[in-house]
Amino acid sequence: MTANGARTGGSGDDGFDAVAAELLVVPPGDFVAARNARAAEASGALGSRIRGLRKPTVAAWAVNLLAHDPSFREALELSTALREAQDDLDAAELARLGKQRRALVAALARRSADLADDAGVSLSAAARDEVERTVNSAIVDAAAGAVVAAGRLVRTLEPGALDSDALTDRVAGSIPGVPDAPDRPRDDLAERRARREAEKRRREAQREASEAGRVLARAEERRSSARERADRLHERADELRRDLARVSEDAERADAAVDELDDVVASAREALAAAERKVRAADDDGQ
Repeated sequence: MTANGARTGGSGDDGFDAVAAELLVVPPGDFVAARNARAAEASGALGSRIRGLRKPTVAAWAVNLLAHDPSFREALELSTALREAQDDLDAAELARLGKQRRALVAALARRSADLADDAGVSLSAAARDEVERTVNSAIVDAAAGAVVAAGRLVRTLEPGALDSDALTDRVAGSIPGVPDAPDRPRDDLAERRARREAEKRRREAQREASEAGRVLARAEERRSSARERADRLHERADELRRDLARVSEDAERADAAVDELDDVVASAREALAAAERKVRAADDDGQ
């Protein structure tokens, strides 16, 4: 046990954890009076532990306020689901997930500052940074999430400093562990992984089906355009064949007219020759 009543194990059976959680959300200016009053009400070892509870830093107090807010509980549940899913994600999805987590951490840090403002305390820039680092640890690490969710911080967390020795100076009372899922079979993790694999295959199949649908739509559009063009060309070919038939008939009639005119020309030539002979004969008689 340390000066702030932290233990490396156990669950605070003497009630200290519950008292610490109540006191560590009292506004900093009222903390000492509230702590001493609760210590006076308790007896024996519990009273001594309460009296030894350290005043939290402003940043740790603000995080404790957030730990009791529904938005933080919902964020923890979401972060757990995201951690379970991230093994199945590609680089692009992981980048998107990282961006969402950063936005979530920023939103929670703002919520913590708002809760502090509501209690009449304005967080400094340094305190806000501490809050954000601690919230980020809680979102990305299940053990840190359990510690923050207990609402008994006296100092904020440092990334990577989550061993028992480091936490005894940062957490009042027992050191929270990652809660086990109740009444779950031992192979539940394998079942969840199998479901995620099935879901991943379903998403991939959906993407393939969507792409195949787009390819089909483009092919059908091209086929429709080609069919329309072929129909227009067939219509034009029919028109040209009809025109050709008419021209052929006109050509045959013209050939027939030429043949008739050949006979006329031949007869005219013969008549001309005969007339010329008569002219010559007349000339001969006149001499």
